[in-house]
Amino acid sequence: MGVFERFLSVWVALGILAGIGLGLLLPGVFQAVAALEVAHVNLAVAVLIWLMIYPMMIQVDWGAVRDIGHRPRGLVLTLVVNWLVKPFTMAALGVLFFQHVFAPWVDPQSASEYIAGMILLGVAPCTAMVFVWSALVKGDPNYTLVQVSVNDLVMVFAFAPIAAFLLGVTEVEVPWQTLLLSTVLYVVLPLLAGMATRHVLRRRGGTAVDGLVRRLKPWSIVGLVATVVLLFGFQARTILEQPLVIGMIAVPLLLQTYGIFLVTFVAARLLRLGHEVAGPACLIGTSNFFELAVAVAISLFGLHSGAALATVVGVLVEVPVMLSLVAIVNRTRHLFPAPSRPEHAP
Repeated sequence: MGVFERFLSVWVALGILAGIGLGLLLPGVFQAVAALEVAHVNLAVAVLIWLMIYPMMIQVDWGAVRDIGHRPRGLVLTLVVNWLVKPFTMAALGVLFFQHVFAPWVDPQSASEYIAGMILLGVAPCTAMVFVWSALVKGDPNYTLVQVSVNDLVMVFAFAPIAAFLLGVTEVEVPWQTLLLSTVLYVVLPLLAGMATRHVLRRRGGTAVDGLVRRLKPWSIVGLVATVVLLFGFQARTILEQPLVIGMIAVPLLLQTYGIFLVTFVAARLLRLGHEVAGPACLIGTSNFFELAVAVAISLFGLHSGAALATVVGVLVEVPVMLSLVAIVNRTRHLFPAPSRPEHAP
């Protein structure tokens, strides 16, 4: 990995500090940026996410995508973890900690809102950041694309029913326009742009694609760090005013993230997935579509609600934790077959 990737944890830490500091010093600027929304999708964040995933999309080889049907186990593992395990373990941990362990220090109304925010995180599997994590573990970009695309399709139909069931209400007012627009902005349009770019570059020779990807990769890291700055700048005052609550929310989120990773890691080994499939599968199952979770929490409970705060804490926890999981995946590469072979092969 290059210097940007090797020191990614440092850049993210600096981004968190810069976001909180700038959010306190220049609240008006962040309020103006936060107002740049269409269907609750922040346009500034959308541009930065483009910077993150566009280089990955250029690498997608559609000839390889057609062969993924020969390797369905990684996709099945991702779907089972994201939709049959993760939402329910997140809800169970939220109830355990905020209705029992932390009950003496949290009022019931706030506790229910924190649980709601955690549930919304658990029911929103990651869309954009997955491509960054996949690239850092040298995952198969084509397989990652299919895993994300299928998850997005399932999310359109499963998000509201599962959230409604776990929140214990008859209806959840999900911002469908936000969900669909986010999918278009974060997956469809970058993919089309990457396909067009790859088509043009392949006409220039075999090394043109790799050369452009190498030049763009530092900008992908810039997009990640700038996104962190914005998110923490938006919630800077809230983060500083409620440190104890943030610590309490972080405990079940950390247990959820490492627990889901362990489950997926063990399952990937039992399924004998190749490392380029197993790595991204483990990371997809542990990361969250925090943009969607934040938007839904705000629309359902309000900007200053406990649910909204829980989703922001999810961002605080996710980035450094995911970097630690990336390190684990890279250090355990030898435990997985590489490269994986089609499942029908002898």
